[in-house]
Amino acid sequence: MNKSALLAIIGFSTFAYGAYMPIKAEMAQYMIQSAWNVANKTGYTVKPWNWMDSHPVIRLTSKNHNQDLIVLEGDTGNVLAFGPGRNIESHHPGTRGTTLISAHRDTHFDFLEDVALGDKFELDSIYSNNNHQYQVSDIKIIDADKEDISINNNQAELKLVTCYPFNSPTANGPLRYVVTANLITKDNNS
Repeated sequence: MNKSALLAIIGFSTFAYGAYMPIKAEMAQYMIQSAWNVANKTGYTVKPWNWMDSHPVIRLTSKNHNQDLIVLEGDTGNVLAFGPGRNIESHHPGTRGTTLISAHRDTHFDFLEDVALGDKFELDSIYSNNNHQYQVSDIKIIDADKEDISINNNQAELKLVTCYPFNSPTANGPLRYVVTANLITKDNNS
C-alpha cells in the first residue's frame, strides 16, 4: 500500500468517526423522545435503550425561550450527557417539595442565561395526569463549595441548576446558576 492510499484511509476514518458522533447524539435524542411518548401514555418507566442508566420522567417546556426538553431520571454525568436530569433526592412536579433539574450550561441549559423573573415553565410528569406551571421567583449564583442547593419538603417549587459562568472556557468550577420557580397552577390534561 502506498503512502497516499494510507493517508486517504486515515483521512476517511477520521471523517467517518467525526460524523458518527453527531449522528449518535441525534439518534439518542430521537430514542429518548420515543421512550417519553410511550412512558407518558402508559405511566410506566421506559428506557430509551437497554443499557441506558436512566429513563424519561418529565417534559419541561418554555414558550418564552422556545424550549421543549425531556428530563431523565438522575443527574449523574452519564445521564447529563444525554439531557437534563432530575435529582433523585428531589420531589416530583406538583408535589409539596422541590423538583431539582440539572443540565449542562453549554447544551440543554444554555438558555437559562436569558431567563428573567416572571418567566414561566410547564412540567408534565409520567407520574401525574396534570401539567404543572411554575413562575420564576428567584435567580442566583451560589458557590457549591460553600453552600448547598436546598431541597424543600414543604414548598412546591422548581429549581433549574447549571454551572456558571455560561461562557467559561473551563468546566467543573464551583459556581452554580440556580433558577427558582414557584408552582402556580395544576391543569388537568384529561
